[in-house]
Amino acid sequence: MKLRTVVLLLIVLVIGYVLFDSLLQPSTSSLKGDFKEVAVYRNPNNTGPVVRIYAVTVADTLWEEMEQYGKLMPYTKYGTTTVYFFKAGGSFPQTVHPGDVHFDAQFQRNCLGKYQKGAMAEEALSRFPFR
Repeated sequence: MKLRTVVLLLIVLVIGYVLFDSLLQPSTSSLKGDFKEVAVYRNPNNTGPVVRIYAVTVADTLWEEMEQYGKLMPYTKYGTTTVYFFKAGGSFPQTVHPGDVHFDAQFQRNCLGKYQKGAMAEEALSRFPFR
């Protein structure tokens, strides 16, 4: 009976730890900067590399927070994830699309930063990428 109680207590402790740890993982909502996704693209097929493109508004030019936001975005091995940051309150694209140019050129001057994680998991944050 005592061994059974100890085993049950250990199981409850392990489950409690796993739940506690999973609930405390960082997320995009825990970052400063009031990030809001305004446009998202993901290629529809699953036969090739997954391409993800995001347009996000941010309250200020918090470079470290932008980089952390990009790192928290979904990524698939051999795919690409690109996040464009725009100042909240300014103009930004309502849609993003694949190709060499991801949104209309009129919004390029409002782009604060571009985070990209490439096919081999190389990461880069460009400040004012269109200036």
